[in-house]
Amino acid sequence: MQTIYLAGGCFWGLQKFFDQFEGVLETEVGYANGPDAAPSYQEVCADSGHAETVKIVYNEEKMSLEQLLVYYFMVIDPLSVNRQGHDEGIQYRTGVYYTDESQLPTLRAAFDREQEKVGAPLAVALEPLKNFFSAEEYHQKYLDKNPGGYCHVPKHLLNLSADKPEAEN
Repeated sequence: MQTIYLAGGCFWGLQKFFDQFEGVLETEVGYANGPDAAPSYQEVCADSGHAETVKIVYNEEKMSLEQLLVYYFMVIDPLSVNRQGHDEGIQYRTGVYYTDESQLPTLRAAFDREQEKVGAPLAVALEPLKNFFSAEEYHQKYLDKNPGGYCHVPKHLLNLSADKPEAEN
């Protein structure tokens, strides 16, 4: 098992998106890479400095880090600063936070491919995880509990199959 932390706008949609893939064993939404004190959601919304982030535990034999990043870049705007969809603010910034430096070559290669694809420098942080605080229970699996909830991830992408060809692009 491996773990990676992905910030990509509102964490509700990102969690729902990654939960659909067989190699993803566990997801948890929380607040990352802000000050060391555990924030409340209200503090995060008031610019505490934390990013809404999804912790992803995955089986690397079923889902590679490289494939996770292909999916990640599929559902974010990698050029947008502190904004995804209609959500604006520092908590909606994008970032890939790692805890294992052996992941760096794969992460850097994915960032290089995406930058070449979009033709501009990415506004996605690539840095070590400084901290991660679990979000309140009502945020966990929010879109499962509230199917009509807002999500910047297009609904048709919430039902991809990992073996569909369009998921590979």
